[in-house]
Amino acid sequence: MRYSGIGGQAVMEGVMMRNGNRVAVAVRLEDGRIVVDEDQVRETPKWVEVVPLIRGIYTFFHSLVVGLRSLYQSASYFEDEEERAKEEKNKGREAAIMGGTLLFSLVLALGIFMVLPFYVSRLLTVFLHNDVLLALAEGVVRVAVFLLYVWGIGKTEDIRRTYMYHGAEHKCINCIENGLELNVENVRSSSRFHKRCGTSFVFIVLLISILVFMLIRVDSRLLQLCYRLLLTPLIAGISYEFLRVAGRKDNFLIRLLSAPGLFVQKITTKEPSDDMIEVGIASVEKVFDWKKFLEEERK
Repeated sequence: MRYSGIGGQAVMEGVMMRNGNRVAVAVRLEDGRIVVDEDQVRETPKWVEVVPLIRGIYTFFHSLVVGLRSLYQSASYFEDEEERAKEEKNKGREAAIMGGTLLFSLVLALGIFMVLPFYVSRLLTVFLHNDVLLALAEGVVRVAVFLLYVWGIGKTEDIRRTYMYHGAEHKCINCIENGLELNVENVRSSSRFHKRCGTSFVFIVLLISILVFMLIRVDSRLLQLCYRLLLTPLIAGISYEFLRVAGRKDNFLIRLLSAPGLFVQKITTKEPSDDMIEVGIASVEKVFDWKKFLEEERK
């Protein structure tokens, strides 16, 4: 298995693929056509790329921005012409809305997955008097909340289809990284699980946070919570470094450490239909020369 360097995410009725600073969003329209838009995003500064942890924090926030913009772009295809025309005229307003949405999403995520488990676990102080056990209980609550969240939203029709496109994205990447030609038949037979998945990243963040938060030794609950929020970017940087290694190495230890994230992907990815696979292939081909990649692999 050879590292390709491409990644992506599911969007509304489509797939976004990214290769370096090139981004493609492919969407299946209601009339059956596939439309693919290509764009370029800001390149990661050279000094950031070589600094461990910092590059992970930068990539995390940059990926959030690119991902949200791709979602907006895919959603725009399902608006009426009048709405699309208004948005084209007022790019500044659209950027402000996207920025506000990103900020709200971050605050909401921190509230649900950091603040809520912290206070729920503090209800257990009647039974747990050890800080380490309390941090462990908090971690268990945090993981449970996350699993219930991704399982619950997956019960809706729209998110279920998004999970199927998520599967198509993974299967396309696995197809070429395993040296197969990129076509529907080969993609269909490829795995829908991938070690570099964003779901795995989030789950690894949750697991590493348990170990890090066990080290916090302050009595004030307010300070305990503040430290957790402040350390979250650092934990994201550590998680990124693990995924970076996992994407390039394949041995027993890497497979063992990747197993929890791959398990969660059983919830967040579903087997796609052939027409979804076609969308994923269209997105890959817009930003990645898979034929050249396979030729170099064979040499």
